[in-house]
Amino acid sequence: MSVQTTVPETKQAAPGVKLLATNSPATEAITNARQLHVDILACGNSMRSAGMDDKDLVPGIGTAPTAIAHLARRQWDGWAYARL
Repeated sequence: MSVQTTVPETKQAAPGVKLLATNSPATEAITNARQLHVDILACGNSMRSAGMDDKDLVPGIGTAPTAIAHLARRQWDGWAYARL
């Protein structure tokens, strides 16, 4: 049996995407999570709805065009989804 290690990811969609902005009160928590090698992705659709652009995000935050498609792709690849 092969064991594959991966970097944990978290995705932020809907109103919560504003927490990933550079002026957010969650900036310190985001930085701490990134130091623990957690990849954080923002939903592109949610960003557009919130009037945000990539430049508005805390450095190191990635984006996915749509959160739902990204989650489906990851699950298809064998990842587990845990809603927090």
